[in-house]
Amino acid sequence: MFRISLIALAVFASSSLATAALPLVDRLEPLGVVRGEETTVTFHGQRISDAYQVLADVPGIEILEVKAVDNKKVEVKLKTNKDLAPGLYPVRLITKSGIANLRLIGVGAMPIVKEAEPNNEFDKPQTIEINKTIEGVVTREDIDHYQVKLTKGQTLNIEIEGIRLAFSLRNQNILDPYIAILDEGRFEVATSDDSPLLQQDGLCSFTAPEDGTYTILVRDSSFRGNPICGYRLHVGTFPRPVAVVPAGGMPGSMMKSKLVDMHHGVTEASVQLPSETNDRWPVVTENENGVSPSPNWVRVNELPVVMEKEPNDDYRKAPEYTAPAAFCGLIDKANDYDCYAFTAKKGKRYRIEAFAREVLRSPLDAYCNVFGPDNKTIASSDDSRGKVDPFMEFTAKADGKHTVRVYDQLRGGSPIHNYRIEVTMPDPTFALTLKELRRDEAQVVSVPAGGSIAMVVTSARSVYNGEIQMELAGLPEGVAATTFPIPPGRNEIPVVLTASKDAKQTASLFAVAGHGDEKNFNVMGRLSQTHKLVLGQNRRHMWAYKTNRAAMAVTEKAPFSIELVQPKTPIVRSGSKNLLVKIVRDEGFDGVVSLRTLYNPPGVGVNNSRRIDKGKTEALIPITANGSAAIGKWPVIMVASYATKNGTAYISTEAALLDVQNSIFKYEFPKSAGELGSEVSVALKMEVLREYEGDAEVQLVGMPNGVTSPTPIQKINKDTKVVTFPLVIADNAKVAKHKTLNVQSRIKVGDETIVQTTGTGELRVDKPLPPKKDAPKVAKKAVAKKPAAPKALSRLEQLRQAKN
Repeated sequence: MFRISLIALAVFASSSLATAALPLVDRLEPLGVVRGEETTVTFHGQRISDAYQVLADVPGIEILEVKAVDNKKVEVKLKTNKDLAPGLYPVRLITKSGIANLRLIGVGAMPIVKEAEPNNEFDKPQTIEINKTIEGVVTREDIDHYQVKLTKGQTLNIEIEGIRLAFSLRNQNILDPYIAILDEGRFEVATSDDSPLLQQDGLCSFTAPEDGTYTILVRDSSFRGNPICGYRLHVGTFPRPVAVVPAGGMPGSMMKSKLVDMHHGVTEASVQLPSETNDRWPVVTENENGVSPSPNWVRVNELPVVMEKEPNDDYRKAPEYTAPAAFCGLIDKANDYDCYAFTAKKGKRYRIEAFAREVLRSPLDAYCNVFGPDNKTIASSDDSRGKVDPFMEFTAKADGKHTVRVYDQLRGGSPIHNYRIEVTMPDPTFALTLKELRRDEAQVVSVPAGGSIAMVVTSARSVYNGEIQMELAGLPEGVAATTFPIPPGRNEIPVVLTASKDAKQTASLFAVAGHGDEKNFNVMGRLSQTHKLVLGQNRRHMWAYKTNRAAMAVTEKAPFSIELVQPKTPIVRSGSKNLLVKIVRDEGFDGVVSLRTLYNPPGVGVNNSRRIDKGKTEALIPITANGSAAIGKWPVIMVASYATKNGTAYISTEAALLDVQNSIFKYEFPKSAGELGSEVSVALKMEVLREYEGDAEVQLVGMPNGVTSPTPIQKINKDTKVVTFPLVIADNAKVAKHKTLNVQSRIKVGDETIVQTTGTGELRVDKPLPPKKDAPKVAKKAVAKKPAAPKALSRLEQLRQAKN
């Protein structure tokens, strides 16, 4: 029987992770539980003495009790559903001060056996029975041995959870396991370091040729280790398919599949797919021999599935199908090529996306080509978009047959080299996530009771560039969200979360969904978060886990309230202004409050070094807008940080809308020059670009040392065409070409001022020319003119005179 189970811009420095008032869970003990049983799991970590809740992403895990032992240990009693599919499930510890990092807990179907030392020697192994899960630890240069008995023809499958249970953002204390099965002569009959299905974790299978005793070996692949490098070793006769063909189907359908194991044995199975689309659906296999310890993965969407039909090696003779479609098959031998043809229409945009290593965990290193009706290559792809599978988009230049070809980049192949190629005409869409505020850590949201905090939602757009409206669901009781649309062409926007004064301390998992503008309401996108659990060299994640919900908790009240005063006037392009932040301190709190923005409107810069010192209750935050700042009304939020006994805590203001407008004045600077000790004038042509209210003046600033103006500030109005500033150049001014002149225009509106700075102008300071020296006058001598030479006679005149 087979059964399938079932969401400014200053980024907080990474160093803040060490001092943030967030709890941290280092490890779980035990690392996993048996489904259907009640178990007490100890969460080891830091800053967790005020823990009171645990969030589980799936309904099959019930939290019965949370008991904090001390600041480094919390005992959690939980129970799992007896039908919960084996695998890894996320859990998150909640404290009064915040939300801990996501950890994965193993859920299995077999009884758990603890490692018993000493078992480092081949001759002194720990004897176990098959169909057990062993929990052990690998220390430095440690080798663990377990002995089992097999009968002739019995197949032993071994799967290890090592790196998948770890949490390391510093490339430390990582178990990269190596496993092997040894016969009585100490020969390795099966080994595994990494595996396509499980990445850095391994699996191996062995069928006994005769009755005998066999030894299972576990160590770190580099003989490293640490007392916290734990593992779960599944040893049994359970089914262990490594490929599912086809690799997906349509929602709600019963998928007729072939399950291929490590020995390339094939089992027919019927897989009930979920009623909704899913980019990565787990398939867990169960039969009379047990249940697989972890799932295989398939895709579920509305694309009709096309299975490959041989012969299909020649792209010039590829069988034709209708697109959109999902082409599923196997590169089942070395140097195999699979080709699929479909009819494309001129001018239409097509997307070719292959799924092999990234989602299916196939050993296939897929390489794809697309050929046009003339059999010439249109596009090719190996790895793409930071992923390890091909992705291409092209616009058909002609009607007719187009062909997709897939093969292994290393020219390998086997009955488990499965793939799924989706050919679609891309629809407008977008994906949402929460921007990391601490490097490599998925954002969690801690909302202080009676206060606010903000997060930034980012979008990854595809074909759609319009406005995105957002809705949040699943917020903790007493918490309300203030959302703003992501403007057209932009990719991020803040969301403010506010907890009422009487909100109880609790936590929940929330979702974020978005849709397009009124004309594109059906353009949809949802939240997805990537939790980087293990980072390797160059901070590239070796193991990560994706969720479609984020965590939010109501935390302890902040010792002050905070307000960002709404500006009454706009900031203009090339302008500046000050934002006013006020706090009201609770009695007894006199700490320093540091301020920075969570999100900056495009083109707006903020001074994020300001703070409210002890005894103070307000601060001015200088901001500037460059000449191309995005015009419109933008939410601005200040995040305040303050010290607590557990580290640094945060609270944010409500959003103030910053009105960014175009410049009001335009100036033309002439090139001016003057000598030392002289007076010159600089006349600027001025144009009023749009109407304004209030009194205006302009000031010449940026004058070089030694240059002054008797009237540097002058009144201007809508009729002013030229502004002239007299300059006095001192004798000791620097001789040079100075490109530092600016004019600062100011418009007084009530108790606020609109400031615009325009420049730069050029002033050249010269040395005076040296005076001409007096020289005696010298009388010019008269020069006698020479008599003019007689005019030469022509030949005719000469003959005439000779005749006379």
